[in-house]
Amino acid sequence: MRERESCTAPLPSPKEYVRMSWEFLTIYWRDMLRFVRFRIALVVSLIQPALWMALYGAAMSSNLSRLSTGLDLPAGAASVSYLTFMGAGVIALTTLFTSLFGGITLLFDKNWGLMRELLASPMPRNHIILGIGLSGVTKSFIQVMVIMGFGLLIGVRFFPGYTPIQTAGAILGVLLFVGVFSLGFLFLSSAISMSMDTPEGLQAVITILTLPLFFASNALYPIDAFPPLVKLLSQFNPLTHLVNGVRYFTVGQDFYAIGIHYVYSGSEIMISFLALTGFAAAMFLVAWRVFQKAVVT
Repeated sequence: MRERESCTAPLPSPKEYVRMSWEFLTIYWRDMLRFVRFRIALVVSLIQPALWMALYGAAMSSNLSRLSTGLDLPAGAASVSYLTFMGAGVIALTTLFTSLFGGITLLFDKNWGLMRELLASPMPRNHIILGIGLSGVTKSFIQVMVIMGFGLLIGVRFFPGYTPIQTAGAILGVLLFVGVFSLGFLFLSSAISMSMDTPEGLQAVITILTLPLFFASNALYPIDAFPPLVKLLSQFNPLTHLVNGVRYFTVGQDFYAIGIHYVYSGSEIMISFLALTGFAAAMFLVAWRVFQKAVVT
């Protein structure tokens, strides 16, 4: 009597488990190669924030800096120009725009049929999310370093009075905040892209999201002058928490800008970081659920 052959697939070997645990790097490298090869998009993504800081910042700095002219500064508070104040906001806004548009890669993969092959492959679907997320974070890191370097050339005073070790630590702090923030919006962008059929639809949704995030934040203007409702909403805005972290590390915890005295405590910055971490975790769960429900067609 012949024994019935088992239909159960053999379990992966330990080596295969190790290989599968790093498959997200395939998605990461593919997206980074696409980013480097599309030279026009690469150049624009690096030049645009620099031009924004140079043109808008230079135009507004001379006017808004007058608000603090002739005023007595609080003891221990350094005077910061609007150009420096805005520089941290430009870093945050650039990270927001880059992250929200990061998921468009998945939309192109859907339209070109590549996503069908990825979903049907043995690769865990969360690796697709992680690969796109890490590539987007890398792009944001590159843009942040370009913005900080260009800002120093046009008169932005980042890291005032910092020692080399303090400057290195501050840069790591900025990248930490940028990385967590970027992951959250990349996961959100990935979930939206998987639910869309056309780039126009994705762009419309991103525009709707960008406007309230931008205007209800402290990226370019202080929130003290906002109406009460907008001021309340800004406290829950991830962009506000990112700007808080970036300003804390690049400008300092006690400074005076455009007529307002800013004091950041370590506990406030920790709360902002935890808020961004919670947002990123929530958006990962949203993206994971969308990918799990995606159907191979």
